[in-house]
Amino acid sequence: MEKDEVYKRVRAKVEKLFGFYSHLAVYVVVNVFLLTSTVAVLWGIGLFFHAFGVFGSRYKERMIENCLLYTSDAA
Repeated sequence: MEKDEVYKRVRAKVEKLFGFYSHLAVYVVVNVFLLTSTVAVLWGIGLFFHAFGVFGSRYKERMIENCLLYTSDAA
């Protein structure tokens, strides 16, 4: 893989992480004022799915790598 392609992939991952951490920070700051409201709960559900979208992709990549490793060992 070329350096430019690797850089683009890494940059995209960092952008996803940064977006999630920004979302998390805003959620915490706003919910300090909201405390226990329905909005906080619903927003928390959305934050959970955002986290899954960001961190779940890494889990999927690790599973693919493990499967590739397993199949190359079996061959």
